[in-house]
Amino acid sequence: MKDRDEAILYVGKANNLRVRIRSYFGRTDSRFMIPFLVSKIHDIAFIVTETEKEALILENTLIKAHHPRYNVDFRDDKAYFHIRIDLADSFPAFN
Repeated sequence: MKDRDEAILYVGKANNLRVRIRSYFGRTDSRFMIPFLVSKIHDIAFIVTETEKEALILENTLIKAHHPRYNVDFRDDKAYFHIRIDLADSFPAFN
């Protein structure tokens, strides 16, 4: 979501974009920041991903790159990796 100056206000993800946008503008989203965010939105851009995992990684990357005002998660420089341990092995180890 962008303001009039094309500055990124918020980065989010949704399985159903229509429902997600409707929740913002229909005032069914109860988060306190939503009315402030909606009042500043001038444009909405979207990127379609193949998987939910890809969407999470993209969201994380965009938030870290642009530091949108209305995103509170992922603002730090931390990254969380997936660790797989195969318990079927005779001696489980990190893969």
